[in-house]
Amino acid sequence: MKEYQPLPASIEEIGRKIISAAYKVHSSLGPGLLEKIYEICLTYELQKMRLKAERQVIVPVKYDELVFEEGLRIDILVENTIIVEVKAVDLVNPIWKAQVLS
Repeated sequence: MKEYQPLPASIEEIGRKIISAAYKVHSSLGPGLLEKIYEICLTYELQKMRLKAERQVIVPVKYDELVFEEGLRIDILVENTIIVEVKAVDLVNPIWKAQVLS
């Protein structure tokens, strides 16, 4: 079994800022909007916090000798460290967890 390793304090701080920004966006806009709207506003809030936040980052998928440049798309990449997958739904689908883990 793999032993738990705590995250560095710098990553924990980025995580706290992401949660704070997400709460601010959701409190201001409320539910029911398109994911893209939340994504744009969350990215804006993160950038106001002086974090590097990029939307729709493409991650190539490699298979054998093939490379698919349009393979995966990350909703928001924060500080080249944390992936934020934006969802505007009532229930979480287990497939989304697999999507983020891959």
